[in-house]
Order: sequence, then C-alpha cells, then structure tokens
Amino acid sequence: MRERELLEESVSCGKFLPKRILAREQSSTLLSAIPASPGCYQDGDVIIGGLFSLRATLRDTKYMFGFQDTVYLPDFVFVALTKHYQHLLAMVFAVEQINKDVNMLFNLSLGFYIFNTDFIEMKATESSMSLLSGKSPPVPNYNCRTEKKDKLVAVIGGISTLISTQSSQVLSLYNIPQISYGAFDLSLRDRVQLPSLYQFPRESKALYQGITRILLHFRWVWVGLVFPDNIRGEIFLRDMTQEMANNGLCVAFSERIPEFPAEERVDSGIFQMKIVFTNVSVVFGDTYSLLRFAYNIICYDVTGYIFVTISDWDMTIPFGPSQGYTYFGGGLSFSFHMDEIPGFKDFLRSVQPAKYPHDIFIQDVWSMLFECPYLSKDGIRKLSRCAQNDTLASRSLHVWDMNTSAQSHKVYAAVHAIAQALHEELSLRQEEESLEKDESLIPHPWQLHPFLQRGQLERSVGKGNIMNKTTSTTRLDIFNYQSLLNGTKAQVKVGEFTFQSHGAQHLSLNDELITWGEHHNETPSTDCYTNCPPGFKKTAIEEKPICCFGCIICPDGEFANETDMSECVKCPEDHYVNKDRTQCLPRILTFLSYEDTLGVVLVSVAVSFSVLSALILGLFILYRHTPIVRANNTNLSYVLLVSLMLCFLCPLLFIGQPSPATCALRQVFFAVVFSVAVSAVLAKTFIVVVAFKATRPGKASQMRLVSRGSNAIVVLGSLIQGCICMVWLGTSPPFPDVDSQAEFGHLVLLCNEGSPAAFYCVLGYLGFLALLSLMIAFVARRLPDTFNEAKMITFSMLVFCSVWVCFLPTYLSTKGRAMVAVESFAILASSAGLLGCIFLPKCYVILLRSDINIRKKLLEQAPSIRQRN
Repeated sequence: MRERELLEESVSCGKFLPKRILAREQSSTLLSAIPASPGCYQDGDVIIGGLFSLRATLRDTKYMFGFQDTVYLPDFVFVALTKHYQHLLAMVFAVEQINKDVNMLFNLSLGFYIFNTDFIEMKATESSMSLLSGKSPPVPNYNCRTEKKDKLVAVIGGISTLISTQSSQVLSLYNIPQISYGAFDLSLRDRVQLPSLYQFPRESKALYQGITRILLHFRWVWVGLVFPDNIRGEIFLRDMTQEMANNGLCVAFSERIPEFPAEERVDSGIFQMKIVFTNVSVVFGDTYSLLRFAYNIICYDVTGYIFVTISDWDMTIPFGPSQGYTYFGGGLSFSFHMDEIPGFKDFLRSVQPAKYPHDIFIQDVWSMLFECPYLSKDGIRKLSRCAQNDTLASRSLHVWDMNTSAQSHKVYAAVHAIAQALHEELSLRQEEESLEKDESLIPHPWQLHPFLQRGQLERSVGKGNIMNKTTSTTRLDIFNYQSLLNGTKAQVKVGEFTFQSHGAQHLSLNDELITWGEHHNETPSTDCYTNCPPGFKKTAIEEKPICCFGCIICPDGEFANETDMSECVKCPEDHYVNKDRTQCLPRILTFLSYEDTLGVVLVSVAVSFSVLSALILGLFILYRHTPIVRANNTNLSYVLLVSLMLCFLCPLLFIGQPSPATCALRQVFFAVVFSVAVSAVLAKTFIVVVAFKATRPGKASQMRLVSRGSNAIVVLGSLIQGCICMVWLGTSPPFPDVDSQAEFGHLVLLCNEGSPAAFYCVLGYLGFLALLSLMIAFVARRLPDTFNEAKMITFSMLVFCSVWVCFLPTYLSTKGRAMVAVESFAILASSAGLLGCIFLPKCYVILLRSDINIRKKLLEQAPSIRQRN
C-alpha cells in the first residue's frame, strides 16, 4: 500500500505521471500473481515448452521517469499486456488441433509447459531451466518429471531478442530446438553461439520499401528514425537510410532506444526530437523497446507527431483509449499479411476460466479484461461471479482484439512445425517397423533439428500466409490508429503494400479512411523548406541535406508548372515561356517586313537617298563641261554616284522574309557595291594628289597615266572584294535561320551569315580601303580649295569609318530584327556620309554659285598655285 501511495505522489519530468495508468496496473493482481514464475502445464507424451511475455517490466525507473536519487520508487513497475495472452491461447489451440488428429503423431499426445518470462532475462533463464528439470523453481541438471514419457522436445519463445538469446543459451546446452516468435533478428542466426535457435523468415526489404512508399505517397521527405540500441537497430538504420536516400528522402534525426538506460542520457536522446523540425518519425523495434519509447513520449509530453511503425507495437498497449490516442493517434503501422487461422476465433469465444481451471494465467487476465476483483476465502483467490460467463468477444477493441495477431500466427505455425517434424521422424521409424508405445521410441530433441533446418518453418509460414515462398510475394497490411464512431480507439486497415522478389511493388491506400489524430486536421507535412511555387525550382543549400533546399526562378526558356519541381522543363523551339514561367506558349513568326514601321522608315529613307543620288548624277551629267564637275575625273564621279545609288538600295534586300536567294545576295551585293564606291573614293583621292603635281612643266603626260591608274584602282579594289565573296559563297554561304531567343514570344526569321570569318573579312577589306583613302586625303588636305576634293574626301571617310566602327559593337550586341535594322542603318548612314560630304558642296557651287564655276576664275588662281608649287 505504501508503494502505491509513493507512485501516485511521485513527480515525473515536472508533472504527475498519469495516475490512472499506474493505479490500474499496480492494483491488478497480475502484478503479484507469478512471484516465482510458475508454469501452466498440460500432460502429454511429448512436451512443447512455451516462453511468453504477458507483462512489461520497466527497469531503472529513476531513468525512465526522470526521478532523482532522493525520490524512492520500487525497483520494478509492471504493465499488463492483456493482448499477449492471445499468444498463449494460440499455442493451446494448436496443441488441441494436433491431438485431435490421430494420424499426426501416431497416437502420441502432445502437451505443453508454459511460463511467463515478462521481459526479464533472469526469468527467461529461470523458466528455461524449469522446462529442462520439469519443476519450478528449477533444479539444475536434474529431471524432476515422474513420468518419463512427458519428454521435452522443443520450446517456443520468446518475443524479444534478449529473451530469445538468454533462453537459447540454456536450451542449446541440451540441444533443445527453440523457435522464436518475435521479430526477425540477424544476430540470432549465429549457429556457433545459438546452435538450437530458429526464427521465422521475414522479408525486411519489403518492409523498408513499404515504409518508403508511404513516405513518398504523403511527400514526407524529412523524417526521423527511432530504433533500439542493438544490432537489429543498427541494421535497420543502415538499410532504411539507404532506401530513403535512393528515393530522395532524408533522415532528419536518428535516435536509439537504449537497451540498458543510463541516467546521464535523461536530458538527451530521443527527447531531442521535440526541437527537430519534423512531424513524422519512423519507429522500429520489438515490443519491449517500443514500450520504453512510448513511456518516454508520455513522460516528456511529446504530442503532435505522427509515428510510422511495425506490427510489433500495439499502440493501444498499455494505455487506455484516450491516453494512447492523444500521443499516438493518427499513427500508421505495417503488419505482414496473414489470413485468419481457421477456427481460432470460435476457440477464443469459447475460452472461459471454468474451461481451463489449471491455467494460472487466465484468472489474472480475466480480472483485468472484465475489471472483476478477486474473492479471497481461506487463502484461496478466485474470480467473482460477474466474470465467469463473459467471453473475450465482448471486450472492446483497445482491450482485446479477436483478430489474430502476427505473433499468434507465428506461435500457431511453430507448434505445427514441431508437430510436422515429429511426424516425419516417427514416419521414418514406422518404415523401419520399430514404432512402439514406449518412452525409448519417443524422438530425442536433437533429432528434430534436421527437419527444422530443411525449411520446415518456411513451409509453416507459407501456410499462415505471412510470406508466400512459392510466388516470392510479400503482402503488408497498413493500419491507422484512430478513434471509431463508438468512441473506441483501434487499428483500422487503410491499405496494403505488395512486394515481389523481382522488384515489382504496388501500394494500395485509401486516404479517405485515414485520420491524423487530435493535432492534425489534414495530412501533416515534414518539409524543412518553403514550398517552391510554379515557376521556381529547388536548389541545394550548402551544408544541408538534399531535402532541405531553397528556390530559384527558372532560367530563360524553361518553366515549372508544379510545386517543388527539382528541374525546370525547357520549352520547345517553337514555344516560349510566359512571364511567370509556369507554361509554354506558341511563338509568333516574325521578321523585319515592309509593313512594319521600322521597315517603312528604312525603305523610305533608302529610296529617297537613292533618288537623290540619281538627281545628283543627272545634275553632273547636265553640267559635265563645267570645271567643278570635270575636276578629279568626271567618270569617277559618275561611278561613285551610281555605286552610292545602289548602296542606298541595299537595305531593300535586308527587309522582308528571308529566303536562300536574298540571304546569299544581300551581303554579296552590299560588299561589292560598297567596294566599288570606296575604291572610287580612293581613286579620286589618288587623282587629287597626282593632279596638283602634274601642273608643273613636263607633267601633263603623267595625267593620262594617272587617269588610267585610277580606273585600275576601281577595278582591282572591286575585283578583290568579289573574290572574297565568291569564296564565301562557295564554302559557307549565308542561309535562312530562326532565332528563338531574340524577342520574347517570337520566332525571328533572319539570315545566318554562315561563316562569321568571311563576313568580317568583307568588312575588314572595306575598312582597309576606307583607311587608305583617309590617309591619302589627309595628306592632300592643304592643296588649293578650288580644285581640291581632299578635304571633303577626308571628312567623308571620317564619317564612313565612324559609322562602321560604331556598327560592329552595336551589331554584336543586338539580336533578331534589330540586327537587320542596325546593318541597314549603317549602310544608309555611311552612304549618306559619302554622298553629302563629297557631292553636296559641288551641287551648291553648280546651283547657287555658278559665278565661280567658270574657267576664268580658275586661271586667275593659277599663279598662286604655281607659286606654292
């Protein structure tokens, strides 16, 4: 009584430990029913031992509940696991079935000897020794059985790795086969340390992939991992981390549930998950480790989290429906699919204390399930009449589940595996005609090993549909812990996962059936980032896992039409991305046409200047006998005017839809015509210099040579440019092309220059002729003004060179139709510079200053010219 008062008054983690739970568990007589672990015995020719855990013992309560040394607590706190009683009943049911089949064991009867080991290794050792000696408490190395025929041939148990290991270390000394019905653990396959221990097979890969598919389904990419601090937990961490990484998922934290708690870990460990930014954790372990984890969750009041776990953990144990739902409501669990054991539910309905009066466990379990107190008379304890006629089927789901658990299936399959091994051994003896009803003919335990090693467990499992070895297909049922309409809390099946050995898998999930507990109205998220909206893509953050990322806008020409896209999608060439970069739209074909405003302006300017050149040419022809026209070679003036007229018409080839003919013609025509014009200017410059030198006596004959030389300059300068153009057209000619990047939302039709080197050679040659003309004209700029064109040519060449020097960077920095407009403007501007600087002054003299355009004025200036010469 004093211990109970101290428990109720003790403070855990700054708050009262739930009194209802401890009071309920402490008040149960189950806590004192088995002080020395007595067993439940049924006679038989051969005996199967059973080691079950009907209650959990929380060791080192100062650690588990956060108490200091100054606060006293009893050394053990027990938690009744009433649903585990089904494991024991599965063994009783299987034994009864086998005994009804007279052909199975050839008229030999099968019995059992069952112990409750809780989760205490010391009790597992004690119970194993009791099985060997046939007496509790045990007498080591001594057989206390009065009947020699009730020989122990095998043992089933336990539910955890520690219990199985501890008991097997004792049973292996006597070569007793032991079948563990707990979770599969690779550490139990050590045939050197545990030669007599067997496990049921389990496809761990299917479980890991099933959990991963659930995480992907709900987009839980940032989750925690909680696992026991043992080899099985380390294997889970390794394999689950790898599986998550293969699917782009990240581990937010990984915490171990300590096997042997230490006080210094109270303020660290699994409780750090409260400050980790994740709402979902995958919890792995056996029943006992998960119960320790659950008590820490309640102790530190960790709420609002969703736990994904396995069937080894029933979330309704040991808490009441409301308490468990507060902390674990909405959780998901995986269970290997099994069909119901035929007749097992009917058997459970028939179970009553009166039917099994020698079952020392049923009285205590019944007292808890039906909340009936014991009546004590003359030191004999018995249940009150209120519970005598009740059945297990009348209990609520959170207290007792009539559906067969995974562990019960394994226990049932283990009994049949042992019976089948006995049957095969007895069949061999029958063939030898040596089978008689005598104790010496009952198989020895070690004789069952060959049958169990040949896959007897796998065949038994196949019958239970845990894993179908013939089809290599594993099915996992998915359950959701939720509150039902009648107020009870239970595991509700919401889907299943199918995995095949060749890699095929299928997840079937009914999202509408899932509830997320008291703390979430919708599917919780586990993101450690802000969702990237459409138009943005995820980008890695330095020194952060791949699941933690930032967002950057999609590059030009790419779009993202969904949230959290890893990569943007590039639009096709004939489409463009909208301004929000969320979709692609069809592009509009465009080019510099005659209907465009820019096209109209360029055409108007080109035609106007071409007409002006023609008018000047006509004017020069009309006044061809005047000195101003005859100066510097009349024919060169005609050639220059005609070439300029054609230069002004060049932009007309740049306007309009490109075609192979116009693309090839426009640059060649421009290059040749401009070469003629610049060569004519060079020739005129050359004549200016030589003409004044020829005014000296004896120089008249040289003027004829100069005239011929000027014609040669024009022809040679144009011919060289023509050769360059021919090479260009012969190797890599210009061709129609499409520019999808020049203008937003448009496909610009333009001419590709083909060979950029040839294009720049053409411009370079024109630049060479212009610079040569500029230098010669600059030398002759101080000659008399009346005859001299040198100053005008110098100025025109400065304008010409300035235009094309500015053209190159502007041309290279523009795209699409702007490139065409820039080149057309350069052609018009440079041509206009030549026309204006060279011919407009002469037109001014011809039309407005005819008084100085006479031979007499020229002769008056001759003496001064000679004096200078």
